[in-house]
Amino acid sequence: MRCVIARYPFELSKNGVLDTMKGITPELITAESVTIGRRRFPVKQVGEVVTGQDRRDFTSGEVVRAMTRLGFTCHEHPDAVRAVPPLRTASELLGGPAS
Repeated sequence: MRCVIARYPFELSKNGVLDTMKGITPELITAESVTIGRRRFPVKQVGEVVTGQDRRDFTSGEVVRAMTRLGFTCHEHPDAVRAVPPLRTASELLGGPAS
């Protein structure tokens, strides 16, 4: 599929993106992301790796459009961080005094 990212044309395929991202460690997700294989990557990281361009040269929207057209699932925002409740002792669970 032909797409334009940062005013440069690229010929991308789903298998090509999968192969390119194989072995790449996902960075911390703070904005839009894309699921490639079983992992989620920031779209800016994917755009940089797939195109070889500096991530400051393109928008995340350009990469989201390209990845969506290729059939990848894109996500608008990172999942909300869920607070984990503190561990409770057996006494607290049974209604007795805390140890």
